[in-house]
Amino acid sequence: MFRYTEDTRIAKAVKIWLITGLLMVFMQIVIGGITRLTGSGLSITRWEIVTGTLPPLNDAQWQEEFALYQQTPQYQKINQGMLLDDFKFIYFWEYFHRLWARLMFFVFVFPFAFFLYRGMFSRRLLPRMLVVVALAGLEGFFGWIMVASGLIRRPWVNAYNLTLHLCMAIVIFAYLLWTLFIAYQPKGVQRSKRWGVSFAWGLVGLAFLQIALGAMMSGTKAGLTYPTWPDMNGYYLPGILLDGSNWIPENFRNYDVNAFMPTLIQFLHRNVAYLLSALIIYFVWRTNKSGAISRSLRFGNMALTTMLLVQVLLGIFTLIHCKGAIPVTLGVLHQAGAIFLMGFLLFVTYQMDATTKAESHV
Repeated sequence: MFRYTEDTRIAKAVKIWLITGLLMVFMQIVIGGITRLTGSGLSITRWEIVTGTLPPLNDAQWQEEFALYQQTPQYQKINQGMLLDDFKFIYFWEYFHRLWARLMFFVFVFPFAFFLYRGMFSRRLLPRMLVVVALAGLEGFFGWIMVASGLIRRPWVNAYNLTLHLCMAIVIFAYLLWTLFIAYQPKGVQRSKRWGVSFAWGLVGLAFLQIALGAMMSGTKAGLTYPTWPDMNGYYLPGILLDGSNWIPENFRNYDVNAFMPTLIQFLHRNVAYLLSALIIYFVWRTNKSGAISRSLRFGNMALTTMLLVQVLLGIFTLIHCKGAIPVTLGVLHQAGAIFLMGFLLFVTYQMDATTKAESHV
C-alpha cells in the first residue's frame, strides 16, 4: 500500500532531486552531441552494462579495444591508419556518454526508491516518475540500436536511429520538466480550451519536429551540402528537389548515395525554422497585447523571444561554418539551444493555464 503526500506539500528534497535529474538529462544530450560531432559514437563496439563501467586500464586492454574498432566500417572507410592516441580521444567521449548514463541510473533509481518508501510522492507525481524511469530504460535500448547500426555497413550510425534516440531524449527532458512544474506549481494547470493554450501546444509540437529535423541534419551531414545562407548555393529551392525521379524509396532508405536526402532535410529544417520563428513572435505579441497576463508568463515570453534570437543566430553560424566539416562547438551550442527553446516553450505553455481568466479573449 503506497503512502502519498499532498500535491501542495512536495518535499524540498524531491524538488532538488527533480532539478538534478533534469540537469543530468540536459548534460547527457549535450555530451551525446559532442560524441556525435566528434565521430566518437562507434569507438566502443560492445555493450557491457556492468563490466563496461571501467575503461581500459593498461596498454594490452587499450590494444584490444583498438583492434575491435579497427574491424568497424568507420575505421576501414574513414579512419584507416588512426593512431592509438587519436582512438583514445574518441573512446573518451563515448565512454563518458555511457558513464553519465550509468550515473543517471543511480541518481534516479535509488532516491526514487527512498522517496517512494517514505511516501514523499503525491498521487499526481508518482505515476509520472514511473513513466520517466520506463522512458529512461527505453532510451538506453534505442541508444544501443543506434550504435549497432554503424557497426555493420555504414561508417556512421543510421540517421533515422539517431533521430529516434535524440527525440526520445527530448521527450524525457520535456516530461521531467513538466513534472518539475507540477511539483513547484501544483495548482497552476487548469485544463482550458483558450486559444493561447492550444496555440502554445502547437508551438511545442512544431519545435519538436524541428529538433527531429535537426537530428536528421546531423545524421545525414546535410549541413555540408549547402553551407550558405539565406540561399542554398544560390537557390531557395534546389533543382534536385524538383526532379521527380529523385522521389523514390531508395533515396530515402540509402540517403547517403546522393545529395537528394540531405538537400530535402536541410530545406525542411530551414523553412520550419522560419515558420516556427514567425509563429513564436506572433504568439508573444498577442499574449502580451492582452495586458492581463501573469508576471511569470510575461517573463516566459521575454525569455522565449531572447532564446529564439540566440537559436536562430546559432543555426545560421553553424550552417555557414560547415565548410568540409561540421563545427563541433557551434553544433553543440545549437543543439543545447534547441533544448532551452523547448524548455521555455513548455514553461510558457504551463503558465498559459495558470493565467487569469481575464485573458480569455487572447
